[in-house]
Amino acid sequence: MNEPLHMDIYEVLRRLPHRYPFLLVDRVLECVPGHKVRALKNVTINEPYFQGHFPHRPVMPGVIIIEALAQAAGVLAFVTAGVYPDENSVFYFVGIDKARFRRPVEPGDQLVLQATLERNLRGIWKLSAVATVGDEEAASAELMLAPGVPTGPVRGPGTPA
Repeated sequence: MNEPLHMDIYEVLRRLPHRYPFLLVDRVLECVPGHKVRALKNVTINEPYFQGHFPHRPVMPGVIIIEALAQAAGVLAFVTAGVYPDENSVFYFVGIDKARFRRPVEPGDQLVLQATLERNLRGIWKLSAVATVGDEEAASAELMLAPGVPTGPVRGPGTPA
């Protein structure tokens, strides 16, 4: 069995390609390569989405909670694969199933992000993920990640070539 890894913010920055304002993992409490990760997101009133969601009662958007879970899963994927994100390697969030939201996440909460590798089949990593605040489940989902090679800027409909 692999020894669990612990990561401060500096190591998280080495292990994920995300940066402010979209880096959603503050610390990795435990990462067992090929098995599971448990990470922490400190939720503060300074998050940019709280200005509009909702001004009278700030609530972390569910899609942001899912993205935080996907980023924690990304740490596990990069560590398990033995690679660091760079211009030649990345893991894409390619699927989500069975997402459920059980309680609001508010400023001041500590969101514990847990992801467990269920299987890696033909390059698609399937993980079960749960976000908790204290002893309460805030959200859960089945996530899928796939390794890929960044190919440059993504061009959407209406974007000039």
